[in-house]
Amino acid sequence: MTAPSSSPVRAPAWSLPRSAIWLWATQGLIGTLFWGAVLAAALLFLPTDEAPFSVLPWAGPTALGLYAVASIGLQPVIRHRVHRWEVTGEAVYALTGWLTRTWTLVPIARIQTVDVTRGVLQQLYGLASVAVLTASSKGTVQVPHLPQGVAEAVAADLARRAEHVRDEAT
Repeated sequence: MTAPSSSPVRAPAWSLPRSAIWLWATQGLIGTLFWGAVLAAALLFLPTDEAPFSVLPWAGPTALGLYAVASIGLQPVIRHRVHRWEVTGEAVYALTGWLTRTWTLVPIARIQTVDVTRGVLQQLYGLASVAVLTASSKGTVQVPHLPQGVAEAVAADLARRAEHVRDEAT
């Protein structure tokens, strides 16, 4: 038996902008530089001619290279393909994660707060994240890395619709 087409368990309609790939790649580059500095310090200060550090001169750079490929080259592209979001008349949907995928739905009637945040790297790429919060600790939808204008418009629309639903309920 197939689920009806109106089933909420479906991929949300909208993907993130391509600039999110660059943001995630930049985050991966920063992480690679950090671990490269840790590796350089280890190679400089640890006795690499003694066990167990004797493998460090070849294993460290190999591991760092694999980490760089995964965090700069693979992870941003995979996350971009997976992360999706949608706002309908009834709910906010989000599909996130690249290793563990999380599908979240928040009904408009349950929305209590809508936040827009812009981190330092998000500002660099003109992006912002929208967080839709409910009274439940498990009821938060995070839509990361939308274009700033889209994030602000989505947040304003959701806040207006949630207020309208609350007014109708009273």
